[in-house]
Amino acid sequence: MKHKLLILSQDENQYRALIEEARLVNLEFATQPADDVDIVLGEPKPIKAALDSLPALIWAQSIWAGIEPLVGPASRRNYILTNARGVFGRLMSEYVIGYLLAHERKIFKRLEDQKNKSWDETETGTLLGKTIGLLGVGSIGAEVARAAKFFGMNVRGYTRGSETSKHVDMYYHGSNLLEFAEGLDYLLNILPSTVDTRKIVSTALLNALPSHALFINVGRGQAVDESALIEALNQNKIAGAVLDVFEREPLPKEHPFWTTPNLLMTFHTAAPSFVEDITKLFIENYKSFNEGKPLKYQVDFEKGY
Repeated sequence: MKHKLLILSQDENQYRALIEEARLVNLEFATQPADDVDIVLGEPKPIKAALDSLPALIWAQSIWAGIEPLVGPASRRNYILTNARGVFGRLMSEYVIGYLLAHERKIFKRLEDQKNKSWDETETGTLLGKTIGLLGVGSIGAEVARAAKFFGMNVRGYTRGSETSKHVDMYYHGSNLLEFAEGLDYLLNILPSTVDTRKIVSTALLNALPSHALFINVGRGQAVDESALIEALNQNKIAGAVLDVFEREPLPKEHPFWTTPNLLMTFHTAAPSFVEDITKLFIENYKSFNEGKPLKYQVDFEKGY
Protein backbone atom coordinates (compact mmCIF):
# COMPACT_ATOMS: atom_id res chain seq x y z
CA MET A 1 0.00 0.00 0.00
CA LYS A 2 1.30 3.43 -0.95
CA HIS A 3 1.39 6.16 1.72
CA LYS A 4 1.42 9.89 1.06
CA LEU A 5 3.26 12.26 3.40
CA LEU A 6 2.58 15.96 3.90
CA ILE A 7 5.26 17.97 5.73
CA LEU A 8 3.99 21.05 7.59
CA SER A 9 7.07 22.83 8.88
CA GLN A 10 9.19 25.84 8.05
CA ASP A 11 12.01 23.29 7.61
CA GLU A 12 10.05 21.31 5.03
CA ASN A 13 12.87 21.17 2.49
CA GLN A 14 15.37 19.84 5.03
CA TYR A 15 12.96 17.18 6.26
CA ARG A 16 12.12 16.09 2.74
CA ALA A 17 15.77 15.84 1.69
CA LEU A 18 16.67 13.65 4.70
CA ILE A 19 13.59 11.45 4.29
CA GLU A 20 14.29 11.01 0.57
CA GLU A 21 17.84 9.91 1.44
CA ALA A 22 16.37 7.11 3.56
CA ARG A 23 14.56 5.68 0.49
CA LEU A 24 11.53 4.58 2.50
CA VAL A 25 9.38 2.05 0.73
CA ASN A 26 5.79 2.84 -0.27
CA LEU A 27 6.17 6.54 0.56
CA GLU A 28 5.28 9.47 -1.68
CA PHE A 29 5.23 13.19 -0.88
CA ALA A 30 2.39 15.69 -1.07
CA THR A 31 2.88 19.43 -1.39
CA GLN A 32 -0.48 20.47 0.08
CA PRO A 33 -3.41 18.92 1.98
CA ALA A 34 -5.27 16.42 -0.17
CA ASP A 35 -7.85 13.63 0.11
CA ASP A 36 -5.19 10.92 -0.21
CA VAL A 37 -2.70 12.21 2.38
CA ASP A 38 -2.56 9.67 5.22
CA ILE A 39 0.60 10.85 7.05
CA VAL A 40 1.58 14.28 8.32
CA LEU A 41 4.88 15.40 9.82
CA GLY A 42 5.03 18.86 11.31
CA GLU A 43 4.31 21.39 14.01
CA PRO A 44 1.06 21.06 15.99
CA LYS A 45 -0.55 24.36 14.97
CA PRO A 46 -0.32 23.90 11.18
CA ILE A 47 -1.36 20.26 11.59
CA LYS A 48 -4.46 21.38 13.47
CA ALA A 49 -5.24 23.98 10.80
CA ALA A 50 -5.02 21.32 8.08
CA LEU A 51 -7.04 18.54 9.76
CA ASP A 52 -10.33 19.37 8.04
CA SER A 53 -8.56 19.03 4.68
CA LEU A 54 -7.08 15.63 5.50
CA PRO A 55 -10.00 13.14 5.54
CA ALA A 56 -7.70 10.13 5.01
CA LEU A 57 -5.24 10.99 7.79
CA ILE A 58 -4.13 7.92 9.75
CA TRP A 59 -0.98 9.16 11.52
CA ALA A 60 0.44 12.55 12.48
CA GLN A 61 3.99 12.88 13.80
CA SER A 62 4.57 16.10 15.76
CA ILE A 63 8.08 17.52 15.62
CA TRP A 64 7.58 18.93 19.11
CA ALA A 65 7.06 17.24 22.47
CA GLY A 66 4.16 19.58 23.26
CA ILE A 67 0.98 18.83 21.31
CA GLU A 68 -1.59 21.00 23.14
CA PRO A 69 -3.30 22.39 20.00
CA LEU A 70 -4.18 18.84 18.94
CA VAL A 71 -5.60 17.39 22.17
CA GLY A 72 -8.33 19.86 23.20
CA PRO A 73 -11.81 18.52 24.01
CA ALA A 74 -13.15 19.52 20.59
CA SER A 75 -10.15 18.22 18.65
CA ARG A 76 -10.42 15.50 16.02
CA ARG A 77 -9.18 12.19 17.40
CA ASN A 78 -9.71 9.58 14.69
CA TYR A 79 -6.03 9.22 13.88
CA ILE A 80 -2.77 8.21 15.59
CA LEU A 81 -0.81 11.12 17.06
CA THR A 82 2.82 10.68 18.06
CA ASN A 83 5.15 13.31 19.47
CA ALA A 84 8.89 13.81 19.81
CA ARG A 85 9.25 12.66 23.40
CA GLY A 86 12.40 10.69 22.84
CA VAL A 87 14.77 13.31 21.45
CA PHE A 88 14.86 16.17 23.94
CA GLY A 89 16.21 14.56 27.11
CA ARG A 90 19.89 15.22 26.44
CA LEU A 91 19.26 18.81 25.34
CA MET A 92 17.09 19.56 28.37
CA SER A 93 19.70 18.01 30.66
CA GLU A 94 22.39 20.30 29.24
CA TYR A 95 20.16 23.33 29.85
CA VAL A 96 19.18 22.36 33.39
CA ILE A 97 22.64 21.31 34.55
CA GLY A 98 24.08 24.46 32.98
CA TYR A 99 21.87 26.68 35.13
CA LEU A 100 22.39 24.56 38.25
CA LEU A 101 26.14 24.97 37.87
CA ALA A 102 25.80 28.68 37.12
CA HIS A 103 23.80 29.06 40.34
CA GLU A 104 26.14 27.03 42.55
CA ARG A 105 29.33 28.49 41.06
CA LYS A 106 27.91 32.03 41.14
CA ILE A 107 28.88 32.53 37.51
CA PHE A 108 26.68 35.57 36.94
CA LYS A 109 27.91 37.23 40.13
CA ARG A 110 31.52 36.56 39.17
CA LEU A 111 30.87 38.30 35.87
CA GLU A 112 29.47 41.33 37.69
CA ASP A 113 32.46 41.32 40.05
CA GLN A 114 34.77 41.34 37.05
CA LYS A 115 32.91 44.26 35.47
CA ASN A 116 33.09 46.15 38.78
CA LYS A 117 36.76 45.22 39.38
CA SER A 118 35.67 43.71 42.69
CA TRP A 119 37.85 40.91 44.10
CA ASP A 120 35.44 38.57 45.93
CA GLU A 121 36.80 35.31 47.35
CA THR A 122 33.44 34.11 48.66
CA GLU A 123 33.31 30.34 48.31
CA THR A 124 31.02 28.78 45.74
CA GLY A 125 28.66 25.90 46.26
CA THR A 126 28.59 22.42 44.74
CA LEU A 127 25.94 20.15 43.26
CA LEU A 128 27.31 17.23 45.25
CA GLY A 129 24.77 16.26 47.90
CA LYS A 130 22.13 18.77 46.77
CA THR A 131 18.54 17.60 46.21
CA ILE A 132 16.59 18.20 43.01
CA GLY A 133 12.87 17.55 42.70
CA LEU A 134 11.46 16.67 39.30
CA LEU A 135 7.84 17.52 38.57
CA GLY A 136 7.38 14.87 35.91
CA VAL A 137 9.68 11.93 35.25
CA GLY A 138 9.02 10.94 31.64
CA SER A 139 11.78 10.49 29.08
CA ILE A 140 13.11 14.02 29.69
CA GLY A 141 12.91 13.74 33.46
CA ALA A 142 14.72 10.43 33.37
CA GLU A 143 17.59 12.01 31.42
CA VAL A 144 17.80 14.91 33.87
CA ALA A 145 17.80 12.43 36.77
CA ARG A 146 20.67 10.53 35.17
CA ALA A 147 22.68 13.72 34.69
CA ALA A 148 21.96 14.84 38.26
CA LYS A 149 23.22 11.52 39.59
CA PHE A 150 26.48 12.02 37.67
CA PHE A 151 27.04 15.14 39.79
CA GLY A 152 26.21 13.30 43.01
CA MET A 153 22.80 14.84 43.58
CA ASN A 154 19.82 13.37 45.39
CA VAL A 155 16.80 13.03 43.10
CA ARG A 156 13.10 13.08 43.95
CA GLY A 157 10.35 12.52 41.40
CA TYR A 158 6.70 13.56 41.48
CA THR A 159 4.62 11.64 38.94
CA ARG A 160 1.12 10.51 38.22
CA GLY A 161 2.06 6.94 39.02
CA SER A 162 4.97 5.53 37.04
CA GLU A 163 8.31 4.79 38.73
CA THR A 164 10.50 3.73 35.82
CA SER A 165 13.69 5.76 36.26
CA LYS A 166 16.39 3.96 38.25
CA HIS A 167 18.10 7.32 38.90
CA VAL A 168 15.26 8.67 41.08
CA ASP A 169 15.86 8.02 44.77
CA MET A 170 12.30 8.56 45.93
CA TYR A 171 8.95 8.95 44.18
CA TYR A 172 5.92 10.94 45.28
CA HIS A 173 2.37 10.88 43.94
CA GLY A 174 -1.02 12.52 44.36
CA SER A 175 -1.48 14.37 47.64
CA ASN A 176 2.22 14.13 48.56
CA LEU A 177 3.17 17.20 46.50
CA LEU A 178 4.07 19.45 49.44
CA GLU A 179 5.99 16.66 51.15
CA PHE A 180 7.89 16.23 47.87
CA ALA A 181 8.87 19.93 47.93
CA GLU A 182 10.15 20.08 51.50
CA GLY A 183 13.90 20.56 51.70
CA LEU A 184 14.53 20.76 47.94
CA ASP A 185 17.49 22.79 46.74
CA TYR A 186 16.10 22.77 43.20
CA LEU A 187 12.60 22.32 41.82
CA LEU A 188 12.31 21.51 38.11
CA ASN A 189 9.02 21.41 36.22
CA ILE A 190 8.91 19.14 33.16
CA LEU A 191 5.18 18.39 33.18
CA PRO A 192 3.02 18.66 30.05
CA SER A 193 0.07 21.04 29.96
CA THR A 194 -3.08 19.25 31.15
CA VAL A 195 -6.06 20.08 33.33
CA ASP A 196 -4.34 18.37 36.26
CA THR A 197 -1.02 20.21 35.88
CA ARG A 198 -2.39 23.74 35.40
CA LYS A 199 -0.90 26.05 38.08
CA ILE A 200 0.54 23.10 40.00
CA VAL A 201 3.39 25.46 40.92
CA SER A 202 1.19 27.39 43.32
CA THR A 203 1.62 29.60 46.36
CA ALA A 204 1.39 26.52 48.57
CA LEU A 205 4.09 24.67 46.64
CA LEU A 206 6.43 27.66 46.54
CA ASN A 207 5.92 28.26 50.27
CA ALA A 208 6.89 24.64 50.93
CA LEU A 209 10.34 25.21 49.37
CA PRO A 210 13.31 26.41 51.44
CA SER A 211 14.25 30.07 50.93
CA HIS A 212 17.50 29.03 49.19
CA ALA A 213 15.69 26.95 46.54
CA LEU A 214 15.85 27.68 42.81
CA PHE A 215 12.87 26.94 40.54
CA ILE A 216 13.36 26.02 36.87
CA ASN A 217 10.57 25.60 34.33
CA VAL A 218 11.22 23.78 31.05
CA GLY A 219 7.79 22.09 30.91
CA ARG A 220 4.88 24.38 30.17
CA GLY A 221 4.11 27.91 31.31
CA GLN A 222 0.54 26.92 32.21
CA ALA A 223 1.93 24.84 35.10
CA VAL A 224 2.94 28.00 36.98
CA ASP A 225 0.76 30.44 38.90
CA GLU A 226 2.64 33.47 37.62
CA SER A 227 1.33 35.83 40.32
CA ALA A 228 2.44 33.39 43.02
CA LEU A 229 5.91 33.11 41.50
CA ILE A 230 6.29 36.88 41.20
CA GLU A 231 5.28 37.27 44.85
CA ALA A 232 7.71 34.55 45.96
CA LEU A 233 10.60 36.24 44.13
CA ASN A 234 9.71 39.76 45.26
CA GLN A 235 9.49 38.64 48.87
CA ASN A 236 12.62 36.43 48.72
CA LYS A 237 10.63 33.33 49.58
CA ILE A 238 12.86 31.45 47.13
CA ALA A 239 16.33 32.31 45.84
CA GLY A 240 15.44 32.59 42.20
CA ALA A 241 13.83 31.15 39.09
CA VAL A 242 14.84 30.21 35.55
CA LEU A 243 12.00 30.18 33.03
CA ASP A 244 12.14 28.90 29.47
CA VAL A 245 8.37 28.64 28.93
CA PHE A 246 5.50 31.00 29.66
CA GLU A 247 1.72 31.03 29.70
CA ARG A 248 1.76 33.55 26.85
CA GLU A 249 4.46 33.35 24.18
CA PRO A 250 6.00 35.62 23.12
CA LEU A 251 5.94 37.20 26.57
CA PRO A 252 4.20 40.62 26.38
CA LYS A 253 6.49 43.62 26.86
CA GLU A 254 4.40 44.82 29.79
CA HIS A 255 4.60 41.51 31.68
CA PRO A 256 6.11 41.91 35.19
CA PHE A 257 8.48 38.97 34.63
CA TRP A 258 10.78 41.29 32.67
CA THR A 259 11.59 43.25 35.82
CA THR A 260 11.07 40.64 38.55
CA PRO A 261 14.20 40.24 40.74
CA ASN A 262 16.24 37.05 40.72
CA LEU A 263 14.50 35.82 37.57
CA LEU A 264 16.38 34.60 34.51
CA MET A 265 14.51 34.02 31.26
CA THR A 266 15.24 32.16 28.07
CA PHE A 267 12.70 32.03 25.30
CA HIS A 268 11.54 28.47 24.60
CA THR A 269 15.08 27.62 23.52
CA ALA A 270 16.05 24.96 26.08
CA ALA A 271 15.67 22.05 23.65
CA PRO A 272 15.26 22.93 19.97
CA SER A 273 13.80 20.43 17.50
CA PHE A 274 16.83 19.58 15.39
CA VAL A 275 15.73 18.34 11.99
CA GLU A 276 18.18 15.42 12.02
CA ASP A 277 16.90 14.13 15.37
CA ILE A 278 13.22 14.39 14.43
CA THR A 279 13.84 12.77 11.04
CA LYS A 280 15.46 9.74 12.69
CA LEU A 281 12.39 9.35 14.90
CA PHE A 282 10.03 9.76 11.95
CA ILE A 283 11.90 7.17 9.87
CA GLU A 284 11.83 4.67 12.73
CA ASN A 285 8.12 5.24 13.25
CA TYR A 286 7.37 5.11 9.53
CA LYS A 287 8.97 1.70 9.20
CA SER A 288 6.78 0.45 12.04
CA PHE A 289 3.73 2.14 10.50
CA ASN A 290 4.36 0.56 7.10
CA GLU A 291 4.69 -2.86 8.72
CA GLY A 292 1.57 -2.44 10.86
CA LYS A 293 3.52 -2.34 14.12
CA PRO A 294 2.92 -0.01 17.14
CA LEU A 295 4.46 3.46 16.93
CA LYS A 296 6.76 5.04 19.52
CA TYR A 297 5.51 7.91 21.68
CA GLN A 298 1.84 7.64 20.84
CA VAL A 299 -0.24 10.34 22.52
CA ASP A 300 -3.25 9.50 24.68
CA PHE A 301 -5.88 12.05 23.65
CA GLU A 302 -7.73 11.64 26.97
CA LYS A 303 -4.65 12.28 29.10
CA GLY A 304 -3.35 15.04 26.83
CA TYR A 305 0.18 13.63 26.50
